[in-house]
Amino acid sequence: MTTYATERSVRRQDAATDALLGSRRSPRLVWNLAATAIVWGTSLVILALWIHGGGIQAVIGLDAETYSTLGRLTGLISANLLLYQVLLMARVPIFERGWGRDGLVRAHRLTGFWSFWLMLAHIALLSIGYAVNAHVNPLVQLWDFVWNYPGMMLATAGTGLLILVVVTSIRKARKKLRYESWHLIHLYAYLGVGLAIPHMLWTGSDFIGQPLVSAYWWTLWAIAAAAVLIFRLLVPLSRSMRHDLRVVAVEADGSNGVTVRMRGRDIHKLGAQAGQFFNWRFLDGPGWTRSHPFSLSTAPRGDELTVTARIVGDGTSRMTRLRKGTKVMFEGPYGAMTGDARRRSKMLMLGAGAGVAPLVALLESERYAPGEAILVTRDHDPAHGLRRPQIARLVAKRGLRHYTLDGHRSHGDSTWIPATHASWAGEDLLRYIAPDIEEYDIFLCGPGHWMDSIRDDLLDTGILPSQIHSENFSI
Repeated sequence: MTTYATERSVRRQDAATDALLGSRRSPRLVWNLAATAIVWGTSLVILALWIHGGGIQAVIGLDAETYSTLGRLTGLISANLLLYQVLLMARVPIFERGWGRDGLVRAHRLTGFWSFWLMLAHIALLSIGYAVNAHVNPLVQLWDFVWNYPGMMLATAGTGLLILVVVTSIRKARKKLRYESWHLIHLYAYLGVGLAIPHMLWTGSDFIGQPLVSAYWWTLWAIAAAAVLIFRLLVPLSRSMRHDLRVVAVEADGSNGVTVRMRGRDIHKLGAQAGQFFNWRFLDGPGWTRSHPFSLSTAPRGDELTVTARIVGDGTSRMTRLRKGTKVMFEGPYGAMTGDARRRSKMLMLGAGAGVAPLVALLESERYAPGEAILVTRDHDPAHGLRRPQIARLVAKRGLRHYTLDGHRSHGDSTWIPATHASWAGEDLLRYIAPDIEEYDIFLCGPGHWMDSIRDDLLDTGILPSQIHSENFSI
């Protein structure tokens, strides 16, 4: 009888957990579908415009017009991708909530490079097509475009700025730049886009003489510009003024980290969740204009927010010198690596370096029974470990299981494993840590290459990709 009652109680508890986790699915799915619908909808309009302008017939002709019509198509697609770039940079809620940080990082990089190469293809193909018709050298035709066509001088300047942004975004070049320098250069993308787009509305054959088409594009770009103004400037400014967030304490965290606690007015109305991040500006003097993304390192409570960072550059070094009462401007909350992503009652958290901070916040806020949550932390030096007192408290009070994988990186296939465990295959080590890994939601946070390595090994264990939830804080 007791066994039957216990089983019934467990089933009721499981049903309650399933109901709680299931109720979280719908909003994220709706946002995801809406964001995807916008992308596909505008892309299909681009294709329809090209077909309506006789694109298919021109390609079939296999003559000079073939080059020109392919140039038109690559230009239309490139312009559309540039539109997405602006919307992705604008922090529009529909994309933030629908795709999350990881999705936005991938989309930003993918659309950025494709729009760049298609823009170059657009220039080359149109130059060749017009040159063949005019019986001149393509370079002569390109020079004629720049000097004699409306808006082309602006487009040339915009192209130069976009080339600067793309070159400095290549991984090898990015590693040689300070974050502050890269961020400043990257802002020129807005100006580059603004200068590159008008020429197509003034000279493009798909737009001249077609008022409805021109109105469609002008409206689309007006919406994009308004999104930047609203979500990157007006909303953050009004929220920062309304909530009056200020520093209340600065504490060392590990041997190379810092934790900043802030308190404000009606902070709970922001709706921030554990696992999310904000872009922060501390108004303490020179350098305040550059924002830095830091996750919440403690579950939001009342009117207090806490962030923790590894000291790696000028921006994080400044945090150690913040004074009590320093005013804070912020954008956010952003990110989808929250408890809303959960589908199972068990949690496996894998964090490296500063990526541990949001995982600790999630462990503080989420429901789980003793033994049902595992945290694996990775640091080169054990002394660098962040949030260790908070982790110890979760181990003692909530039954968290904590494993440390510290030390220098292994040079084997699984680069997330330290040299001290190099004899392990990645999937075997994961199975050892969580033998019933199919029953877990898995949260990853850390450097991009580290997460890529561990994701591969997770999939090798046979789990579903939908079990893995991650937040990429690499640029």
